[in-house]
Amino acid sequence: MSSERLVTAPPAGIPDARPAVSRPDALSPAALADARANQPVRGLIGLAFVLPVTVLLSAAAGGALHSLVVLGPLTTFALPIMAMIAFWWEDWPGTRFSRPWSGLYDTALVVAGGVVLAVLGQLIVNGSDLAGVFVPGPAHPGLDPAANSLAGSIFTLVLQLTLVCERRPLGRLHPIPAGLAAVALCWVLGLVAWLALVRSDAVESENYGAWFTSIGAWQMLFWVALRGWPFARVDRTPRRLLLGNVTVVACGWAAYLLAFHVLDWPGPRITATAGAAIGCILLVAMLFEAWPAIRLTPVPGRTLAVLIAVALTALLVWLLPKLAHALDVPQEREWSWTTHVMLNALSTAVILHVAVWKRWPVRTPPAGSGARHDDAP
Repeated sequence: MSSERLVTAPPAGIPDARPAVSRPDALSPAALADARANQPVRGLIGLAFVLPVTVLLSAAAGGALHSLVVLGPLTTFALPIMAMIAFWWEDWPGTRFSRPWSGLYDTALVVAGGVVLAVLGQLIVNGSDLAGVFVPGPAHPGLDPAANSLAGSIFTLVLQLTLVCERRPLGRLHPIPAGLAAVALCWVLGLVAWLALVRSDAVESENYGAWFTSIGAWQMLFWVALRGWPFARVDRTPRRLLLGNVTVVACGWAAYLLAFHVLDWPGPRITATAGAAIGCILLVAMLFEAWPAIRLTPVPGRTLAVLIAVALTALLVWLLPKLAHALDVPQEREWSWTTHVMLNALSTAVILHVAVWKRWPVRTPPAGSGARHDDAP
């Protein structure tokens, strides 16, 4: 959050294996100065991309409810592909083209990959009725809500491997096979867990999804809002990985139990709240690079950034169900639509703009300029 306390860089010749979005808890002095000089204008310009994409994904496909039913699962299944391109491939193959063609190329790959994985999800959940992927109805069961917990859990596993586990051990491979192997591994693990717990009726699908989304919220808090703090300060890799994994799973589990057993929230409400937190953290910490908290020293800066994200989450969790009601979304699906808006539509738009499109058309510091500008807080 500030250059006053930088984590010691790796020794010369030893690359930092962590993804750019979660490398130690401060930008380089040059990148920090760049962010301070260009925010909030850069973030506000980014909203011109983020907000229309969010609206299109949320309500443009035949209304809010139909967008939820059709685009919600497709977007969720596409998220691991987007994470692979942004955090494992570092925007390859789009890097072979100039902007904006690079963003268009990578976006097309995300869409195609999402469709392929959604078709695979349909085969698992509903059999070979592929019409249900695009035109669900009474005669053609769709992916929503049956496959939402499967798709969401797989994406959470991808983020756990990417951020919390620092891409280890697959990060030692070439980025292309490493990214493909990461998605495949998380798919296998996610599918086995889903079959064992949800398909067997041991756990309700809504609660299963809520638990994974709660973990996702803590992933975003520690590894995006706080850029790996405090775990980034643990020098020994095995200890750092163990501490990070145990902490994020424990915090996710505790948050879920608190909401479910103490607050008596149903699974969809827990998922919507955690999903809103994820979207707000990405909006505050990635799109706006933690402005205005970035102008403060580390402790008050981190605190302010988190408080802004929490306040924005509370506001949107209160507002979006009311908007869903105004858009004729059935009452029993209002929380699900809130989740779709924040976790699928908004989060996808922010990651696409910042990590895939590299904030086009905004000019960003070129490579080699001395600023390790990671497009993250």
